[in-house]
Amino acid sequence: MMNVFRYLTPEDFDDLLLYTDGEVLTGLLFAGSFNEHKQLSTAVETQHFTSQPTIIRDTCRWLDIYFSGRQPDFTPAYRMEGLTPFRKAVLDVVSEIPFGQTMTYGEIAKRIVETFPETSPKPRKMSAQAVGGAVGWNPICLIVPCHRVMGAKGNLTGYGGGIPNKIALLKLEGSLII
Repeated sequence: MMNVFRYLTPEDFDDLLLYTDGEVLTGLLFAGSFNEHKQLSTAVETQHFTSQPTIIRDTCRWLDIYFSGRQPDFTPAYRMEGLTPFRKAVLDVVSEIPFGQTMTYGEIAKRIVETFPETSPKPRKMSAQAVGGAVGWNPICLIVPCHRVMGAKGNLTGYGGGIPNKIALLKLEGSLII
């Protein structure tokens, strides 16, 4: 059975939904976001923190550290279902974007062309739009920091969790000053 826990975020953010199978995190999404449909509609929302599995307590501790403006020094265990080799390559690059920094879709595409091991011969060119599709598929926001991916020339682009949340996350990390 899939369970979901609501994490109450600071004022500038929508709350987060944490999905788990009881062992690992299977989803971390902003409540009411476009991406919420990615998780099972049969998930049961659990209200009591003390009854939560260890993975939920660990993820909440990670989020507490993150929302205090610091990069957590651990990663809660998570699993992504439906992870194709291409999505994995894209999200591996996204996972390496440091706290407080950003990368464009085009930069990710270029890095994958240089390092994507599952393709032989290597592609000479990769579409930033294809990278965008893989980034947008990410079911584990913040921990796999897709909010750090920007459009060409650092432009803000779509974000499954909503542009207001993306702006607030980038401000929290000090990589966006408006």
